[in-house]
Amino acid sequence: MNKTANYELTIIVPVYNEEGNIQRLTTELSHYLQISKLTSCILFVNDGSTDKSEQFIQEACKANKDFFYLSLAQNGGLSAAIKAGIDHIFSAYVGYIDADLQTTPEDFNLLADYVNDYEMVMGIRTGRKDSFVKNMSSRVANGFRRAMTHDGVEDTGCPLKILRTPYAKRIPFFTGMHRFLPALIQLQHGKVKQVPVRHFPRIAGKSKYHLWNRLAGPFKDCFAYRWMKKRYINYEVATNNLGKVH
Repeated sequence: MNKTANYELTIIVPVYNEEGNIQRLTTELSHYLQISKLTSCILFVNDGSTDKSEQFIQEACKANKDFFYLSLAQNGGLSAAIKAGIDHIFSAYVGYIDADLQTTPEDFNLLADYVNDYEMVMGIRTGRKDSFVKNMSSRVANGFRRAMTHDGVEDTGCPLKILRTPYAKRIPFFTGMHRFLPALIQLQHGKVKQVPVRHFPRIAGKSKYHLWNRLAGPFKDCFAYRWMKKRYINYEVATNNLGKVH
């Protein structure tokens, strides 16, 4: 049996060349597991790192029984890492946080209060500690996305989310779709809750995004989302005799 089935929440942590953050990351995640409102485990998804990230992750998993990992054969990007994680978990809920620790795992407890009433609960970063250029480009991209999707979400880029696993597994992922998780949950008639969370400056490592891919990528992906929305198939099974499906 998949080990994540023993937990209520699996937190996916995509990792790409974050060796400078791994020690602090594992320390904070270990602390969170002790105070989590949901019985939780961690799934590191090594997205083809070329530094020592994979080695450090494997060592952390040996030292903590609630840490698990999977490594992709090559770098596929954030959407691929998230999808790989979702494909391999069987807990009732699936969470997501970035490895850079600009949000804190502790704030998952703020989201956990709402998981019984919403199919997705996500953070809104308050007092953002990013550069002026990053903040402005994010604001422009978020505004354009809201206009195209009408999802009503203020900060889709916040890397702190909890989803009900059946809804997460039905999301049609492709490159860039991590930016549209709330809209893709709403396509399934799911409800989305936004909760203010803390934000911190990056201490180690480098951001994998620059001005061009922070703006051009989301703009192109918005049109892909609009195309998909018109063709999205949404169904609900009334009865079956197959037994429990995993």
